[in-house]
Amino acid sequence: AKGRRITSDRPIPECLDRDQRELSSSGVTKRIVRPHPTADEQARDEALAQQEAAARTKEADAKRRDRALLARYPSQRHHDAEREKQLSLVDGAIAVIEQRGAELRKQQQGIQEEMEFYKGDPSKAPAWLKHRVADNSEQLASQKRLVADQMDEKKRINARFDEELVRLKQLLNATPTAR
Repeated sequence: AKGRRITSDRPIPECLDRDQRELSSSGVTKRIVRPHPTADEQARDEALAQQEAAARTKEADAKRRDRALLARYPSQRHHDAEREKQLSLVDGAIAVIEQRGAELRKQQQGIQEEMEFYKGDPSKAPAWLKHRVADNSEQLASQKRLVADQMDEKKRINARFDEELVRLKQLLNATPTAR
């Protein structure tokens, strides 16, 4: 630091902040001992290493997903068939829910016929009949929510398959032997 050249058979403590050359017995540079990085430099290097590791992991995951997608759907025809299969399962669930809703509406008609007797003053209806009215209303509302949930599930399925199809087309066009 003061412009003097210092030689020693060990690393020199005063020069730990700069490169030190280790020489062989013939005077040829054997290696260069780099200074220890500062805390800021270490933090920067660690952050950079973490970013690089995250990028490598993300890239490996993307490759793995692509291989899995090609293995599962060797062609667009297979992909379309799986989409139809998934949607038909949801449609089946909707049909069952709607069938139950029809049964509940029939029960509601029967309950309404019984409530006709108490049309003038519904408060005089027996407790069991009031309970049946409330229970039927709750079940009908529940069936409507279930149908709405299944419709949302169909949207999610279609969105997922649309995303997969875009990537699958890219992969199939990139690898014509995979068809």
